[in-house]
Amino acid sequence: MELKELCEQTCELVRQVGQFIKEESHKITEANIEVKGKNNFVTYVDKKSEAMLVEGLKKILPDAGFIAEEGTESNTGENFMWIIDPLDGTTNFIHGCPPFSISVGLAGKDETLLLGVVYEIFSGECFYAWKGGKSWLNGKQISVSSIDKTSDALIATGFPYSAFEKIKSIMGSLEYLFFNSHGVRRLGSAAIDLAYVACGRYDAFYEYNLNPWDVAAGAIIVLEAGGKVSDFKGGKNFLYGREVIASNKILHNEFQNIIEKYFS
Repeated sequence: MELKELCEQTCELVRQVGQFIKEESHKITEANIEVKGKNNFVTYVDKKSEAMLVEGLKKILPDAGFIAEEGTESNTGENFMWIIDPLDGTTNFIHGCPPFSISVGLAGKDETLLLGVVYEIFSGECFYAWKGGKSWLNGKQISVSSIDKTSDALIATGFPYSAFEKIKSIMGSLEYLFFNSHGVRRLGSAAIDLAYVACGRYDAFYEYNLNPWDVAAGAIIVLEAGGKVSDFKGGKNFLYGREVIASNKILHNEFQNIIEKYFS
């Protein structure tokens, strides 16, 4: 099966699961919320969504393995691995505060990203890309911005909810960016942040302590939109390295040097 067809089938599945999440969003009560850790929540919606995605993706690509936030893990796929966040932005979700999204990425051997789908559930915006096929938003091609310096950039980031060991680095970088950019935004869904970089709404995004399922889909969407993705040192260890920077190629080196300074 070609990557384009795989991506189209994945988009259709993700939209179906997104409709389920939207319908259930009005039914969440405090009794439905489980605590996984400090400020780290899960609901029956996360779990059911993951089960629906896994079932559907097995039909699309039967020999692939899985890495998913709510525990589905299978290394049976030697050549392909689905990397899934069934509900990115659960804290937003339980408070009825969009955005929250579904993030589905597919990686091949050597962690090469092959396709990604990020679906913002309430807006119905579906961002997607496949390797060599550009990046798209609901059928229209998208691209990163052309901003060439941080002082003219709108920046996105995320804040820790439990891992505070880098709080001084985070606050230092924020203070710098408050004075030396067009502003800093925090939506609460890293997948959406990456998708917004891909379509030029944001010029750059950085965050510490992310997981592969937060990053995989959004990263390839940024790359295929003409952007660049790296870890804080400018290297390629962004999928499993728990840190990511994404921006357009013109801005990336300057912005990466700023972030590295605060996190080194």
